[in-house]
Amino acid sequence: MHKIAKPILYYVYDPMCSWCWGYRPTWLVLQKKLASVVQINTRVGGLAEDSTVTMPKEMQGFLQQTWHKISAELGTKFNFDFWSQCQPKRSTYPSCRAVIIARKYQKEQAMCFAIQQAYYLHAQNPSELSTLIKIAAAIGLDAELFAQQMTSDELNQQLNTEIKAVRAMPIQGFPSLVLDINGELIPIRLDYKNWQTSYEIILAMLADKK
Repeated sequence: MHKIAKPILYYVYDPMCSWCWGYRPTWLVLQKKLASVVQINTRVGGLAEDSTVTMPKEMQGFLQQTWHKISAELGTKFNFDFWSQCQPKRSTYPSCRAVIIARKYQKEQAMCFAIQQAYYLHAQNPSELSTLIKIAAAIGLDAELFAQQMTSDELNQQLNTEIKAVRAMPIQGFPSLVLDINGELIPIRLDYKNWQTSYEIILAMLADKK
């Protein structure tokens, strides 16, 4: 008898995506509600490649406007001191690598949340390896081992493979939800303010595919 695989819900995000920060409270509830219904897998999308160049002023202005928009729409907190106290870089791959490492130790959500807090609340720059090493130590990882892993070819290959897989999914940005029912990938509408919207869509999809 052919065994039907348990449905998988993919949550595709980037630790330095401000809309992912805004969605976090809703996503936490949705995860709990769906825990017994689907297998939940997380994937990082790689919003911006490695760069040591200071972010152009136009991009800085655009992102600050985005933060204000998210704050106004969702009530999300942001510390705008980041833009004056840090040297902003359009580079999220380092933080994506950090969460892939943390995933091995069942600390992916802790790492993501710590990166978001550092970036959005404490005006620290997760594009910098030094910031990520401090975060790793704070969540209980071996800082020296973490630093070694962050520069490894193996990790870089893992990130590239994950990003490639994500780009093949039916998504239109971050955050995104994709339901996998026996290999069929179905995009799920995401509601920043109400977990029930996605929840009801997923339950209806599962019922329809039985």
